[in-house]
Amino acid sequence: MARLSDAFIDDLLARTDIVEVINARVPLKRQGKEYSARCPFHDERSPSFTVSPTKQFYHCFGCGAHGTAISFLMNYDRLEFLDAVDELAKRAGIEVPRETQQRNENSDAKELFGALEAAAHFFRKHLAGSAPQGAKARAYLDGRGVDKAIREQFAIGYAPDGFSALRDALGTDARRMNLLERAGLFSKNDRGNVYDKFRDRVMFPIHDRRGRPIAFGGRVLDADASPKYLNSPETALFHKGRELYGLWQVRQANSRIERLIVVEGYMDVVALFQHGVTTAVATLGTATTPDHAELLFRNAPDVYFCFDGDNAGRKAATRAMESVLPRMRDGRQAFFLFLPEGEDPDTLVRSEGSGGFDARLREATPLSQFLFDSLAADVNLSTLDGKARLAERARPMLAQIPDGAFADLMRQRLTELTGVGARSAAPATHVPAQRVHRPHAGATPKRSLVRSAITLLLQKPALALQLQPPYRFVALRQPGVELLTELIAVVNARPDISTGALLEHFAEREEGEALQKLASLTVPGEEADWHEEFIGAMAQLDRQTLQQRVAELQGKQRESGLDDADKAELRELLQAQRAG
Repeated sequence: MARLSDAFIDDLLARTDIVEVINARVPLKRQGKEYSARCPFHDERSPSFTVSPTKQFYHCFGCGAHGTAISFLMNYDRLEFLDAVDELAKRAGIEVPRETQQRNENSDAKELFGALEAAAHFFRKHLAGSAPQGAKARAYLDGRGVDKAIREQFAIGYAPDGFSALRDALGTDARRMNLLERAGLFSKNDRGNVYDKFRDRVMFPIHDRRGRPIAFGGRVLDADASPKYLNSPETALFHKGRELYGLWQVRQANSRIERLIVVEGYMDVVALFQHGVTTAVATLGTATTPDHAELLFRNAPDVYFCFDGDNAGRKAATRAMESVLPRMRDGRQAFFLFLPEGEDPDTLVRSEGSGGFDARLREATPLSQFLFDSLAADVNLSTLDGKARLAERARPMLAQIPDGAFADLMRQRLTELTGVGARSAAPATHVPAQRVHRPHAGATPKRSLVRSAITLLLQKPALALQLQPPYRFVALRQPGVELLTELIAVVNARPDISTGALLEHFAEREEGEALQKLASLTVPGEEADWHEEFIGAMAQLDRQTLQQRVAELQGKQRESGLDDADKAELRELLQAQRAG
């Protein structure tokens, strides 16, 4: 995918009124210079979600959600990045620039989408047709309790038997044949003969986030046939580790998705929908991947994984847990439901109804319990050795959890189970007095000048334009100096950049979260005073840099002496100190 230029993103965000975009979806109330609402990304009783029209970004002080108008559409409307950009560009009346290569890729993708849509239509037509084979497929769905409305909702179809039904219907020329083959609809034998990949199967289209078919899954009608399920191969449009069957239907059926239920098969999803459980999705013949986990939590705060209760199911749950742990920010929850032997979600919901299935979900195992139970399965916690082993196993896994209340509670739970990590109970008198340093009561911690400068710069990026290069402070050895230098460079390269766009620049970086928190601070004083405060902070940083270099040269003078260049530099620096 071709990358959109920073200049275009800056211009797009500058033309976008973030208050207008968010207010169309979440009613906002004016609160001073900003707007507030109850956060749309987590449940809360009092508003902690704020939108700043001057900074052009939003922030929730409850769950930490934050970003620009682009990220809001990605998270609220559940759009991909380019789709969110397209949406804002349409609102602003501007065209998204497309490089020649990207135009070619888009044209190629459009033709692939067209071929897949034609195939989906072909399969639906044969399910509804009067041919005996279509009647056999309808009888199968009738026997599974899938009514006409659900068939239409999921665009279920039927691939007729024979090696060339689809090819004869759609592959009329070499280019069309090539497209269908690249879309994963044809197979080729050792002799190079091309034939329909899906034959005599009930067909389940897999849709992307915009409802377009990108692949298919086919289930046999003959119980003795193999394989039972056949999926499309990976293509330019389809990557099974990034897609979830049924997610498009879930989004269409729910204006707000409170939870997602992850099952293993197409028919499990369809059966749950048939019985009113409209938040089920399925992985596509693969274990839960990190991309799956990110996609799940982007759409719902609570995720339930349903697996068989056997060893294979436990292993699948463990892989899901490993993918989920790095994404367990506060406000997110994951649960594991292990099914009775011989049962799957399809059979359970048909025998127990949606109420019975919901009751099972309420008894699902929380991720926290599953993690410690799994790690301690073969450990004797009544011994010190066993406790040490559990602690050793758990530490690298807990280290993956993002900082927050959940991470703190998980570490606390490990301490409860093993004692490792607990504070020493030794009396304070055992600690040598000279090693204890406590500030005087009421003392105010020294404020970091670098942090103050970054905070002011995030409130009003144009402050950086007041500085004149060269910048002496860049040589200062203090935490945050490199980040401050980069922020100033970004603003100088993009003079009209807003706070929101500046944060967008660092969104995927490790520093992004810290910058977001600083940008959401309320800086005391009037905006007119920020210029003087910023310039003053930068001047102090320059003086500290000068002092640092003087100390280096004086140290060198004591140890090995200075050459003529060093002596001249030291004289110049000392004169600058006296003048300052």
